[in-house]
Amino acid sequence: MAAEAAFPGPLTELPPGPLLTLAHGAVSIDVAPAAGGRVAQIRVDGVEQLVGYGEYGSDAAIAWGSYPMVPWCGRVRDGRFPFEGQAYQLPRNLGGHAIHGVGFVMPWQVVAQSQHGLELALELPHDGRWPFGGHARQRIVLEPRALLLELAVSAGARAMPLTFGWHPWFRKPERLEFAPSAMYPRDESHIATLPLVAPAPPPWDDCFINTAPVVLHRGGQVLRLSSNCDHWVVYDGTAHATCVEPQTGPADAFNLGAPRLQPGQQASAWYRMEWD
Repeated sequence: MAAEAAFPGPLTELPPGPLLTLAHGAVSIDVAPAAGGRVAQIRVDGVEQLVGYGEYGSDAAIAWGSYPMVPWCGRVRDGRFPFEGQAYQLPRNLGGHAIHGVGFVMPWQVVAQSQHGLELALELPHDGRWPFGGHARQRIVLEPRALLLELAVSAGARAMPLTFGWHPWFRKPERLEFAPSAMYPRDESHIATLPLVAPAPPPWDDCFINTAPVVLHRGGQVLRLSSNCDHWVVYDGTAHATCVEPQTGPADAFNLGAPRLQPGQQASAWYRMEWD
């Protein structure tokens, strides 16, 4: 219980700690390994792209930068799910549910660094926070006008359910181009359900099926977002930011039929941000 009590929650203040800064062409980034392995800020042509730590009155771990969600995305209903005939309970840390995994509040280790790239690694817990263990690895690569994020997750000695993805807090765009094919409806608990329905009009805090690039327009800059993930969450319910989150499955995927990894198996995905 002591380990769980000391574990930061999504609304806990999480300062960035020491930053690693990389630059390539028009793009520069600050990475905060100690603050969930997140990208703390992206600058393109000198213009900041992300909501930074402490801006808009929020210093909560959940509310700034761009962080990896692993080993699950969004809310797990009541923190409970079945797996291989056994019931599991995760710590409930937001509205009675378990949200966004454990990676965004844990320190990641820098395992490699080059002029335009960085690799970070995380040993997933094997305790009440997450009973399966496993390993996660991030690769962050800068290009002259693009940023590539890669995330790979490996199971340890046990099979495990898994979803993962990214949660960037982009500064509010003037326009969002987004044309998903379907949407997971939300119930009264704000949890994704099935069956899929036609996309509703914004504002959104929803998970969609989408395979096309998403485009953000702000201050004359055009940001094109693409990924090999086919699930995208878009949250545009706040005046200062819009979150565009590619992920490998929906919120509450552990109860809706999440993919699983067998012992030693690995899954990976990528997310590309490109400025025209």
